[in-house]
Amino acid sequence: MSDREQLHWFTSSFSGGSGNECVQCARTAGSMVVRDSKAPEGNVATFGTRPWGDFLLSLRGAGPRGPLGVR
Repeated sequence: MSDREQLHWFTSSFSGGSGNECVQCARTAGSMVVRDSKAPEGNVATFGTRPWGDFLLSLRGAGPRGPLGVR
């Protein structure tokens, strides 16, 4: 079994209802892995926890954190 198969994948809560826009994510120690649910064996994108957290904050309109993790 590959490392990718051992990950616990979950579907983004913001994926569209049509099934054509699904993004799946998996947490690892220190990173977040993202893939297209339509192509699970395809490429993945891996983000460190800090950049991933900043990305989520930007989606919520909060903007990135400062150098000490403070908004």
